[in-house]
Amino acid sequence: MNNIVAANKIETNKISQIFADKKAFIAFLTAGDPSLAKTEEFILAMDAAGADLIEIGIPFSDPIAEGPVIEAANERALSASTTTDKIFAMVARIREKSTIPLVFLTYMNPIFVYGTERFFSACEKAGINGVIIPDLPFEEKGEVREAAKSHGLDVITLIAPTSQDRIQMLAKEATGFIYLVSSMGVTGVRSEIKTDLAAIIADIRQVTQTPVAVGFGIATPEQATTISQLADGVIVGSAIVRIIAEHGAAATAPLSDYVHMMKAALV
Repeated sequence: MNNIVAANKIETNKISQIFADKKAFIAFLTAGDPSLAKTEEFILAMDAAGADLIEIGIPFSDPIAEGPVIEAANERALSASTTTDKIFAMVARIREKSTIPLVFLTYMNPIFVYGTERFFSACEKAGINGVIIPDLPFEEKGEVREAAKSHGLDVITLIAPTSQDRIQMLAKEATGFIYLVSSMGVTGVRSEIKTDLAAIIADIRQVTQTPVAVGFGIATPEQATTISQLADGVIVGSAIVRIIAEHGAAATAPLSDYVHMMKAALV
């Protein structure tokens, strides 16, 4: 186990490197949907298919940023008795086979209940590279950021279209990558993205070279191509979770095919 932990420390803070010479494809799934054994299998399959980073959602009973597809995945995972400790154990198993950057997406309540210091210590030991916390206000980041930093993790900054007056303030302190939300509202597949992403990215570029990845609503290769012409990476969540919902335990092959197709669409 000590060798595994040591190897994980070498990988920590390598998130930005996935953007070094290519556009990055970032995939999201909910841990424990339909089981943790299958989540592990899905992550390894998406890694092999070309995903550059995996976001792992920690299931929570009140995921305020999520639309119905991911909310239903949270419910399925919780019904399957998924716990944070079991997720940490799954990540440690993945780290025996893969060095792909892994980021948790979670909310403040699960971190607070688990214990902030204990949570980030466990992240480091398991091999997590960063966290995304949608309900963490910028003004309250200090304690969480320091705890994460002490264990080598990036706290990924989210920038929404409503952040116009705060874009540069948010971007200045970003590490790992910036998660640019493509559209207002909760997660979910969208037929059209109307936000002026180019203008927002231009504002970000005035203050930082931290890579920018765009998420919320992206599902098709055509959308991935368009977004990758503007940003450093593309994030897909609901479309992947929907494949898992449709195929259940048999989702490995469809996920692999989908990730390969989306990765190939990046320019």
